[in-house]
Amino acid sequence: MSMQTAPWIILFTPLVAAALIMLVGRFSKTLSASLAILAALTCCVLSWNLFLSGGEVQTFSHTWLSFGPDLTIPISFTLDHLAKVMLLVVCTISPLVFIYSLGYMRDEEGYSRFFAGLSLFLFSMLGIVLADNFVMMFIFWELVGVSSYILIGHYYSKDSAADAGKQAFIVNRIGDFGFMLGILLLWFATGTVVFSDIVAAIPQLGTLPLYLTIACVLVFLGTVGKSAQMPLHVWLPNSMEGPTPVSSLLHAATMVAAGVYMLARIFPILEVVPAAREIIAWVGGITCFAAALMATQQSDIKRILAYSTISQLGYMVLGIGVAPTSDVAMFHLFTHACFKCLLFLAAGSVMIAMHHGVDMWEMGGLRKRLPVTMICFIAGMLALAGCPYTSGYFSKDLIIEWAVVKIPFLGWLSAAAAGLTAFYIFREFYVVFFGKERSSHAEHAKEQPITMLVPMLVLAFFAIFAGWPFIQDHFFTLERPDQVPNTLHPFLYGMFFGGAGLATLLYIKAAKDPVNIPLFANRLYIDAVYDWFVKNIQGGGAAVLSWADRWVVDMLVVQVPSKLTWACGFALRFLQFGNIQAYAFFFGAGVVGLIYILLSTK
Repeated sequence: MSMQTAPWIILFTPLVAAALIMLVGRFSKTLSASLAILAALTCCVLSWNLFLSGGEVQTFSHTWLSFGPDLTIPISFTLDHLAKVMLLVVCTISPLVFIYSLGYMRDEEGYSRFFAGLSLFLFSMLGIVLADNFVMMFIFWELVGVSSYILIGHYYSKDSAADAGKQAFIVNRIGDFGFMLGILLLWFATGTVVFSDIVAAIPQLGTLPLYLTIACVLVFLGTVGKSAQMPLHVWLPNSMEGPTPVSSLLHAATMVAAGVYMLARIFPILEVVPAAREIIAWVGGITCFAAALMATQQSDIKRILAYSTISQLGYMVLGIGVAPTSDVAMFHLFTHACFKCLLFLAAGSVMIAMHHGVDMWEMGGLRKRLPVTMICFIAGMLALAGCPYTSGYFSKDLIIEWAVVKIPFLGWLSAAAAGLTAFYIFREFYVVFFGKERSSHAEHAKEQPITMLVPMLVLAFFAIFAGWPFIQDHFFTLERPDQVPNTLHPFLYGMFFGGAGLATLLYIKAAKDPVNIPLFANRLYIDAVYDWFVKNIQGGGAAVLSWADRWVVDMLVVQVPSKLTWACGFALRFLQFGNIQAYAFFFGAGVVGLIYILLSTK
């Protein structure tokens, strides 16, 4: 297959599958799943073929809209190394999640609708990966938001799921508004929306550093929303209301990864705006530490992983801000996709065994009931915690090294977050798989079918080995910083073993949580602040405006003039008798009155 046709097939195959599922899927659940999986596998095979074929950067462009010389919007794809690596991530993770869904969704409602939504989700993300300009990326960016709304709210009859879908959609619109403004500012300054053309025009704008900084920070707001960086992170934990395969795909290879990928795509622009990169670094560094703190006191097994995702995305954003190339952040995105997808699938296996229970303090002792799931969870846990020589150890530590060299405070803060990561994930592991069974569901739990176990075992392999040097050399061009403090790596070893050891000491036999820190359990009260703001500021403002609309605008501007007009008409209609003699009388009286006025004025 030619290089020119493969990207089009990769992009539109999931869309065709989604359309077919909605048309014929209601007649056969098997057909729905088969269409979705076949589309995902097709994308996977073609993506690997594109990557292995190598070659130079390929660009495919067709003019879509032209508004004269000032603005031309093309439909264009770029197949460079960055796009090919991201295609591999998305298209390799997706079929594994789709196959896993065969077992997970087997008894769930909306089976065909679910697979149609997954296929649409995949199509939307592939559009972002292939996009060569801001407008095309923004269109697919919004499609990802729509797809996530559909999937997070899959169980729409549950109020919590419907609310979570709406919250994800609305919060992302806040970030996307900034993203759109940033795109407009860059277009206004450069006259183009194509990434490569903007890069070429940026050096001519060296006299406008503040303008470029504002534009880049506004574009970064899109990442803050989509990749759940503080303070727009609140939607991601609540998105756990969706089915677990959705959580796995969303956290590993689609929606939240889109924000980091966008930063990597515009990295040549960010390179010449150091102030914007510093702001990006601070947001990422603070997010990775704060989210790790919040994860240490959660009890919902999926929400712990959600806060973990926020924290790991913070590392990636930090990497964009401090590293000399985008490959450093993309390397962690690559490894994170493997082990975070695995952890969510393992959590889903536990939930099915526990009849969809999510409170880990109602579990316990599952190591005997779910041995394969436990082994897979261990692989993902070690990679997430940065255990030496697992994938996360290679990718996360590299970001921390660059951060310590470039912005020492953020570097050491992110190193401390690594210790918190080891603590909260080992805490979850011990409470779920060790101790005594704390419910009847735990006593009767059993392992899941092979359709769920095989994807988990494949991901367990990648979680351990995806970051090894022989993989790095084929996928990334990584640079290590000079003058890394000699104390950093001993400190990181201490963080891993210290966090894991403390979790072992406190939780391996715990019947209830021995640690109670309300600040962390209540998510630093950030959600409470938002709730208060919405109820009191937004709600109070809406009440005032409602009163003004009713009693000022409606009464004085609308009702008073209208009623006055009606009253005048009501009075005047008594002069309309429909009697010719009466009209003649009034006409004569009017003539006499007019003559009297004229004579009296002389």
